[in-house]
Amino acid sequence: MDALSVVSQLRDLASEPQNRETIVQDQGCLPGLVLFLDHQNHQVLLATLQTLRYLAELSFNIPTMKNELGMMVSLENIMARDELSADITDLAREVYRILSAPERARRQKPQFFLNSSSKKAKCVTLHIQGLDDVDRRGLCEEALLKVRGVISFTFQMASKRCTVRVRSDLPAESLASAIAGTRVLCAKQVVKNQDGDEVLMPLSAHEAAAPSQRALPDYLPEEEEEEDPKKKAAGAVSRGSVKENGGGGWLDAAAGFLSKSFFW
Repeated sequence: MDALSVVSQLRDLASEPQNRETIVQDQGCLPGLVLFLDHQNHQVLLATLQTLRYLAELSFNIPTMKNELGMMVSLENIMARDELSADITDLAREVYRILSAPERARRQKPQFFLNSSSKKAKCVTLHIQGLDDVDRRGLCEEALLKVRGVISFTFQMASKRCTVRVRSDLPAESLASAIAGTRVLCAKQVVKNQDGDEVLMPLSAHEAAAPSQRALPDYLPEEEEEEDPKKKAAGAVSRGSVKENGGGGWLDAAAGFLSKSFFW
């Protein structure tokens, strides 16, 4: 178990609203995430900030997160680092702003990643053929992390979808090209037609240098997928109960790893 795999799994768990309170209340996860804010691997750093951004969606979590030892100082340090990409510093600034906001300003729930102070971003929803299991999702994650301009992404495995937040000048074809590079996955863009119905638009993996010249429908908003609550709960339990060497659940294993990872 390495740092990137742990924080990536934790980010996936945090993407499910019903898991957010449990993660923050766990004695090992939140302190471990603060430690990861000083990690030298930029992919680990970005995934950590994405996780914190998910956790901050639950207003109940904000006081605990804000008061966690080292949280605000670490975010300030990231914001001041010149060598980091704008994607990372913008996300750190957004998390810092949410945690610092007065309680009165938190009453209106923000939409995840769409209320960023940086307006130079858009969301692209992809339908990914071949996104059948955790291994394939890992391949997709690795491919997307290599694309310059990708800020964050979340998966809806049941519908084989991935919502990707990217800089406004990044064409969707760049994402398709990266995903096609896995040789086992293929992406199409999910858009809405004039009637408001969702359709799948093919993307050329060879036209990544510039956006397509044809008129495209508006990008889908980044919204939570409508699912049966029982199915969502079952999915959360199955992902959170992976056993490690016969011990406790995956969250316990992750917390143990985080609490022991003071140095890298």
